[in-house]
Amino acid sequence: MEIGGRKVRRNKRIEVESSYPCTLQFYSTPPSGNVSLLEFDEMATERLKILRAVERLNLSGQVKNSEDWLNKLYDDFAKNKYFVYSAEKISSSKRDEVEAARRRDHVSHFILRLAYCRTEDLRRWFIIHETDLFRARFLHSFKNGSDVKSFMLANNLHFTPLPQEEMQSERENLLSGTYNISSGDLMEGRTFYKVPFTEALELVRQRKVLVRGGFAYVPDTDLVTLVTTAFRANLSQALASTNRALPQLEDDERLVRLLQDFDKRYTGSDYSQRKGTDGPRITPDIIDQLAVKSFPLCMRQLNDTLRTSHHLKHGGRLTYGLFLKAAGLSLEDALHFWRSHFLKNMDVDKFEKQYAYGIRFNYGKEGKRTDWSPYSCIKIIMGNVGPGDAHGCPFKHSDQAMLRQRLINFKVPQQAISEIIELVGKGHYQIACQKYWEATHNAPLETGINHPNQYFEESHKFNSGSGSSTQTTQGKKPSQVKTNVSVMYSSQPSSQLSSQSSSSSQATTTDHNNTNANITSDVDSAMFDDDMDSAMLEQYMETAEC
Repeated sequence: MEIGGRKVRRNKRIEVESSYPCTLQFYSTPPSGNVSLLEFDEMATERLKILRAVERLNLSGQVKNSEDWLNKLYDDFAKNKYFVYSAEKISSSKRDEVEAARRRDHVSHFILRLAYCRTEDLRRWFIIHETDLFRARFLHSFKNGSDVKSFMLANNLHFTPLPQEEMQSERENLLSGTYNISSGDLMEGRTFYKVPFTEALELVRQRKVLVRGGFAYVPDTDLVTLVTTAFRANLSQALASTNRALPQLEDDERLVRLLQDFDKRYTGSDYSQRKGTDGPRITPDIIDQLAVKSFPLCMRQLNDTLRTSHHLKHGGRLTYGLFLKAAGLSLEDALHFWRSHFLKNMDVDKFEKQYAYGIRFNYGKEGKRTDWSPYSCIKIIMGNVGPGDAHGCPFKHSDQAMLRQRLINFKVPQQAISEIIELVGKGHYQIACQKYWEATHNAPLETGINHPNQYFEESHKFNSGSGSSTQTTQGKKPSQVKTNVSVMYSSQPSSQLSSQSSSSSQATTTDHNNTNANITSDVDSAMFDDDMDSAMLEQYMETAEC
């Protein structure tokens, strides 16, 4: 697939050197060359993971642009071996690795432009987090002595240094009007840039710089703000241009399938290929105990409903059954578990004829024998929940008064309950789930929550002391959660999300593995029926695969 219109050079090394002379990029020129569909998808997914890591850190309460914020972000890059970590190495060492990483950086940015230029909400999300990523990389390069000057020259970023004479005449004003410069000693060796105040609105708004005669006097320590402002302006304009050119791509169905609903794509661990030796193995006799200690609220709710009514409607059986499979429940134990509950309401023949098939189907033993994936958080959040259903996200689909009472019954501390309710009101359902994890484990969780089985794995690691990305120091106060109006991993406005209730929720997303499939109304309504025949079950699973 051709990404750019320029002719590919024969000598790859010469092309890379001319295209990627610096660690940082302004992404002014589209990439050239051929990219396979597989590589296209892999690069786009990797960049989406990076931007979501930036978003998660911003929502965790860390002060943006602080030393701690920067270190935690780069720790995440290094841990996951993202291209950012390799692209910023000195090019003379491991040259091929650096070149490949910078190429992935370049191409992946333009791919996500295609995915995120479609609506105002998508563009806003992309601009915010791409700008934060660029800011972090600029600060990291500046801190490590990379050649920032060559980057600025290559991108025509010329900021006029303040002449020494004017600096002396404005010395007192600079001392009194510049943030963190309160003495003459701090002025020594400092360079100031005199720019139109419109290029430093962020600093002006925070009252960090001197403004005189329509100009802002910006110290070199805040150079990142000027460069980031230029980056944001260029990206905003580029997204608008990409949106106007988007109809040209509609004829290529391959791109449409890959980019459709890309913002809702699940990017966490794959729980569909679980082997018997991976992680803990659970048995029916310990499920109730695990539900109290280690299950996310959505799965604990399903287990509680099953314990009291000894039945779940199809949506609940599907969601909970796939979760238990990925958590380590074998097919034999699953049949025993569901049979032990359902036989309290029916005879063995009815269970075997109407329900055992669906259980075996989940494990890939019936139908097309597909190893179905358990539902991710975004799948559960965006799903339909009807009257009498027990599945769904309690933070999204429950009334706040009912949610509060449930948290009280589960002995969640009052302060944590207040924070959770506040997060729910702003549409931050996954962050609310993270806060619930922290409150019930009395420890901070830095990885975020994006899948019920991830929640269970982190809890199991914590309780077993086997170690994880979670800080497991007992008694340590969970980190405070700072929120804004964005919704984690979703482009839908928080005001719209928070106003939806379980009676008015509409299915607005398709599965990340089958984004172009549309669930028919017959299958949608069948989701809430008590029974489904084998043909309908297979059709539903193929169109709504998690």
